[in-house]
Amino acid sequence: MTMSIRRGMLVLAAVSAMVAGPVMTGLALADNKHVAEAVEHAKEAVAHGKQGHADALVKHAEGALHHAEAAQKDVKNPHLDEGVKHLKEAVEHGKAGHADVATQHAEGAVTHLSEVK
Repeated sequence: MTMSIRRGMLVLAAVSAMVAGPVMTGLALADNKHVAEAVEHAKEAVAHGKQGHADALVKHAEGALHHAEAAQKDVKNPHLDEGVKHLKEAVEHGKAGHADVATQHAEGAVTHLSEVK
């Protein structure tokens, strides 16, 4: 009888591990998807900023900021926090027409967001 209970508990533990692993990995990928989207938008912001297009830089920096802030809800990472700060600065300077300064902040955001694991 005891052997049967132990075997049942072992089977239950094995099945739980097989189910929990992919679920937890899926949650991590969902978080990383926001970070990946933020990086892509920030890179686009940099590209437009280097061309002097402050309005397009702002559009992509705001998109990056949206994704980075969504990732912050689930991920606690100092690089993510710094990336958000740089994106906010990029948006502010871009709206003021300072494409060069906004580009520097967008580049800083790319650097930090790329470090988020």
